[in-house]
Amino acid sequence: MKRPTFAGGIHPPGHKWMTAAAPTVAADVPDRLYIPLSQHIGAPCAALVVVGDQVKKGQVIGRGGGFVSSLIHASVSGTVVGIEVMEHPGGSFVPTVIIENDRREEWAETVRPCSDPSALEPARIREIVQEAGIVGMGGATFPSHVKYAPVEGTQVEAVILNGVECEPYLTADHRIMLERPQRIVAGLSYIMRSVGCARGIIAVEDNKLDAAEALGAAAASLPGVTVTVVPEKYPQGSEKQLIYACTGKEVPPGALPIAVGVLVNNVGTAAAVADAVELGTPLIERYLTVSGDGVARPANYLVRIGTLFGELAAQSGGYLDGVERIVAGGPMMGRTVFTDQVPVVKGTSGIVALTGGQLPKGREYPCVRCAKCIDACPAFLAPTSLAKFARRSAWEEAEMADVMSCIECGSCVYVCPAAIPLIQYIKRGKQAVLAARAAGTATGKG
Repeated sequence: MKRPTFAGGIHPPGHKWMTAAAPTVAADVPDRLYIPLSQHIGAPCAALVVVGDQVKKGQVIGRGGGFVSSLIHASVSGTVVGIEVMEHPGGSFVPTVIIENDRREEWAETVRPCSDPSALEPARIREIVQEAGIVGMGGATFPSHVKYAPVEGTQVEAVILNGVECEPYLTADHRIMLERPQRIVAGLSYIMRSVGCARGIIAVEDNKLDAAEALGAAAASLPGVTVTVVPEKYPQGSEKQLIYACTGKEVPPGALPIAVGVLVNNVGTAAAVADAVELGTPLIERYLTVSGDGVARPANYLVRIGTLFGELAAQSGGYLDGVERIVAGGPMMGRTVFTDQVPVVKGTSGIVALTGGQLPKGREYPCVRCAKCIDACPAFLAPTSLAKFARRSAWEEAEMADVMSCIECGSCVYVCPAAIPLIQYIKRGKQAVLAARAAGTATGKG
């Protein structure tokens, strides 16, 4: 039977073999942890602690001023020894709480299990998710309690859990689906209850049939929940493309999934929701992959938030000769970091070390008009035209050509024979359009 998918996309080498069979291990907890006060989309947090304070594991140490924000918690017990502006793996510099680990692993008094999770009302589940500081763990880091909040005039008809993990090298989601399927399914049930939805879909690519089987068994007794297997293709895990593959619904340009009655969460997010609702534990650790041809022993880890990339590389046997790039996330949509002295945050799905042999080479050439980028684009855009508008600073034309619908998946760059950095041009166009909108400048499109 032909499996559902989306138009466009590419098939880059997955390199999943390096870690797909590697069971998750608990990473060593370092002597110092560096916890940024901004690990989410929305208002950054202000520190609730000062240098010299004693903190406990799970204690709230940062709180934002707006609804679209997420609490920050201490991932160990110990002493606050600094609050400094440090580099964030997302590329910015943010205030960061530095905690000296006392190795006592004392939990905060606020961390308490729920005696009867089945009795929780939807509003209380959303409150627990907010108190736990849970965000989208697939990389988007949108605060989950905001996503679950009721939107007037809409109804969630289906909750999709994203277990696709289509980025090359990354296998942490695959491992959590194999190792914690019951927790994922439990989290899905709480998410469905929090939004008043009776239908749940767990989407898994067909290169992870063992995970699909494990999740299917775990969900067998949960009414309304099914496992959908989709073809291995990049970027199958992108929100709008996944919605189409699972439901046949198309999210209109500029609209959110709720416009078609769908809510999408990562499988890791669902597991975190289950732990928060049942055990009271906030989001202080996450699954991630350390991989690439530039690291000695690729592995999957359960890592405390605030652990430096360099600490994990050392636990993986260190770097090999010839490493030229370290990527936070996957190589297609991740971000290159210029030092491994940056911390793991809630959205860090992987750390990929690449040697020169795995990096694109050559200079940019003129467009040869082959249209490969158009064929590959899952958003039905003309990337080469958008790049041309960006070169000419023709922001009105870029907006009229729907530059804001680009999901920045990099498929166009991957197939371009002229080595044109299309995504960099398109990002510049999106930034200019957003700046014009913020300034109230007309750009030609509503």
